[in-house]
Amino acid sequence: MYYIGVDLGTSSVKLLMMDGSGKIERIVSREYPIAFPHPGWSEQDPDDWWRETKEGIRQLTEGFDKSQIAGLSFGGQMHGLVILDKDDQVIRPAILWNDGRTQKQTDYLNNVIGKDKLSAYTANIAFAGFTAPKILWVKENEPENFARIEKIMLPKDYIAYKLTGVHSSDYSDASGMLLVDVKNRCWSKEMMEICGVEERQLPKLYESYEATGTVLPDVAKELGLPESCIVAAGAGDNAAAAIGTGTVGNGKCNISLGTSGTVFISSRDFCVDKYNALHAFAHADGHYHLMGCMLSAASCNKWWMDDIIRTDDYGGEQKKIEKLGDNHVFFLPYLMGERSPHNNPNARGTFTGLTMDTTREDMTQAVLEGVAFAIRDSLEVARAQGLEIPRATICGGGAKSPLWKKMIANILNMKIDVIRSEEGPALGGAMLAAVACGEYPSVEEAARAIVEIVDTVEPKPELAEKYEKKYRVFKEIYPALKDVFDKIAEQT
Repeated sequence: MYYIGVDLGTSSVKLLMMDGSGKIERIVSREYPIAFPHPGWSEQDPDDWWRETKEGIRQLTEGFDKSQIAGLSFGGQMHGLVILDKDDQVIRPAILWNDGRTQKQTDYLNNVIGKDKLSAYTANIAFAGFTAPKILWVKENEPENFARIEKIMLPKDYIAYKLTGVHSSDYSDASGMLLVDVKNRCWSKEMMEICGVEERQLPKLYESYEATGTVLPDVAKELGLPESCIVAAGAGDNAAAAIGTGTVGNGKCNISLGTSGTVFISSRDFCVDKYNALHAFAHADGHYHLMGCMLSAASCNKWWMDDIIRTDDYGGEQKKIEKLGDNHVFFLPYLMGERSPHNNPNARGTFTGLTMDTTREDMTQAVLEGVAFAIRDSLEVARAQGLEIPRATICGGGAKSPLWKKMIANILNMKIDVIRSEEGPALGGAMLAAVACGEYPSVEEAARAIVEIVDTVEPKPELAEKYEKKYRVFKEIYPALKDVFDKIAEQT
């Protein structure tokens, strides 16, 4: 049997088909536009998602025995607001996760409602990208559209609805709406009241690996899929990617070195840190996870290489770096502000410790080390909750650098595992579909069978000890400069 994973991203939809053993048969990708109607705004037309997903399914399945396609599921861009009217028609373009218009509503939630109450209701505090502030924005700025809302959905859930006719979401993706009582895995009555919405307007919640329905007959005919094809609820992109990297169970960790960076830690038990430095969400394996999000990770190295020293020889620059653990230059990687663990949009990137003998190699090394130190910041918050995290998998574009992996292993003082496939949310979606169809008894069993570790980078005690001393210095730099960052922000 075959299983399809649909990764509904911000710029494109990526579709993957695997067989029951986890062998990837084909991958296709379809792009769609993003609109920026005002500075800081970011929107998309959900019908663009649907059109390109359908075309992607046709391409993906061409030449295969479509009768053997047993299931389909998702990973999807999180936090986006999709609103439907009484006829299930899209009311306005979707407001995306990276849209910045809701600072006023975010401040209201955090400062008037209060972070303590938000944390008690949802296990999280408000961020401008979350869905609840977007609902409040529509209520305040587009009251005629707010009055028409019959259903509130997340991006991937709109595609699931178009496939099945069922209004559904999963706990992991819905955790990022700031509308879910994460601990008790249900909609928060208090947050619904604050946002002025009713539970009937929200989709039914499922575990990520649960079937929500089967493909509608007319859609099945259009796409050539069997009407028996099961659609599983799916997951938010980070949780789906965690499934695809085997980050399930207790104390498993995945580090993603993409444009942004994430530290994803799975836990059997619900936990939340007292400062809400990490997101506390439901996980796609039926349990929970903590997640630290860095706004700039591999993008820091790209900025340094492309814009500052102006070279495309990333590997060549890194080969010149030899004195690991002995660099006297530090870099704060907050080029776009920072989310975890500081939650400060005013934070900025800095080089600290420059002297007349500082070299180009020192500064390149500092950029790579600064990202790794910032990853450790989030990891330390999770460790403070009592989680034992002995090792981590790593993925993303930055993970292709042997030097960076070595730095991370020693700065975190833990084993770093490299996996064979890095197809992320699309693979995770296909694995969730396989579980929903009974190919595997659980998400953990699917991960054990499909995810393969091909290399492990181990820390060296002497180097890890050097980096421990460096980290103690690094973590003092941001607090020392926080007030300076605020003053800089006031002048811009």
